[in-house]
Amino acid sequence: MPPATPRRTSELLATLGRGYVRNAPGSLLKGPLAARYLNPYLRDHPRQRVVDARFDARFACDSRDLIQRFISLYGVWEPHMTRWLQSRLGAGDTFIDVGANIGYFAVLGSRLVGSTGRVVAIEASPTFHERLLRHVRLNGCDDNVRAVNAAVSDSHKKLTFVLASSNNMGANSIVPYDGPAESSFDMEARPLPEILDEALDDDELARARVIKIDVEGAEGGVIRGLAPSLKQLRPDVEIAVEVTPDRMAQLGDSIDELMETMAQHGFHTYRLPTDYRPENYPRALRRPEPPTRWRGPIVGECELVFSRVDAETLR
Repeated sequence: MPPATPRRTSELLATLGRGYVRNAPGSLLKGPLAARYLNPYLRDHPRQRVVDARFDARFACDSRDLIQRFISLYGVWEPHMTRWLQSRLGAGDTFIDVGANIGYFAVLGSRLVGSTGRVVAIEASPTFHERLLRHVRLNGCDDNVRAVNAAVSDSHKKLTFVLASSNNMGANSIVPYDGPAESSFDMEARPLPEILDEALDDDELARARVIKIDVEGAEGGVIRGLAPSLKQLRPDVEIAVEVTPDRMAQLGDSIDELMETMAQHGFHTYRLPTDYRPENYPRALRRPEPPTRWRGPIVGECELVFSRVDAETLR
């Protein structure tokens, strides 16, 4: 047997560490192990593996990318959002995922809404649209997932998307960026209701139970395009929007305008915890938190949930 090399030893330790973080009971040292060793090691020493999620699904993950790396490490992306969707979506529901990335939430939604439900997964990046399709096929979701390669905005326009770094490959954004770019692409954008109207056999917008929007700063345009149709949505619809006020401002949008639009249509604002630090994932997995009522200013990136339910907590 050849002697172990430092690289082989490191690979073995990374494999053992990942197995401990994913599968061992309790949470002793899982956070520090992931933050100080596993997360940087897997980012800098890429692995391409098909891994199991914590729900009934599998994903082909490239550990260079933040989202795929966390799915590989923990079996979950965004534990609080995952748990909230599991509490909202049920058999026969429609789930609309704008900014679907590699399809993690689309596949989760497919499992939750079942054969009588519907998922519409919209992704602007052609590369990520292909990965989304791969995961739909890998998980046998073809029957209830409609994947659309499109950009969403408030009108017909051509948008240029820029990816700054392959360490977060889902961060394609139309926000102006002057630094060195990993890649870029152009895509024609349309309002969300128009994209959904393409499904002539199914009124996807009117049936939507949850609409999730994660568009890296372009959320103002998406909501403006959706605003004329908000009154047509079912009474119990809930809309989750990841907002980044500083990036919105660079596009000439205002978080206050977005909030006022939602309030005018009877929606209350809730905030869902978001924390992408690997050391905090074990705690979030043990105790995922529901959205809580938010009445203060919106400062910094956060996940907002808009609901017509008037409560302190969305449970």
